[in-house]
Amino acid sequence: MERWIPRPTRYRVRVAFDGLPPDPFAGDPYDPALSLDEEAGPEEHDELSAAEREEVVADLADLAVYQALLEHRGIRGILVDCADCGEQHFHEWNLLRASLQQLLDEGQMRPHEPAFDPDPAHYVTWEYCRGFADAALGED
Repeated sequence: MERWIPRPTRYRVRVAFDGLPPDPFAGDPYDPALSLDEEAGPEEHDELSAAEREEVVADLADLAVYQALLEHRGIRGILVDCADCGEQHFHEWNLLRASLQQLLDEGQMRPHEPAFDPDPAHYVTWEYCRGFADAALGED
C-alpha cells in the first residue's frame, strides 16, 4: 500500500513597492536596521564635550532627586514638549534615566517606543520638578 505524504509548498508573493507601507525610518541616520548591515562599520557619533557630559551627569543626579520626591506621590515621570514634532512625550523615570545614561555611554539617545496611553496627570515637566525640589528642600 502506498502512502501519500504531502510536500510543503513555498509560495513567493510579489508585492508592488507602492503597495508597501512607508518606511518609518527612511532617511534617519539612526535607523536601528542600519546596525544589521554587515558591510557598514560601527556607527560614528559626535563625542559629548566635557561641558555636555557634566550637564548630563547633573541631569541624572537631579532626576534621582525628582524621582525620590515625586514618585511616591503618584508621578510616573517627566513630560517633554517636543519642539521637533510639536507633541508631548511622556518619559517614565527609568526610561529617562536609561536614555540619559545611553547618551553618556554612546553619545546619542536611540529612539524608543512611546508610553502606551499615558495619563498626563501622572507626568510633570522638568521645570515643575525643579521648583518642587527647591521648595521641598528649602533651596533658593
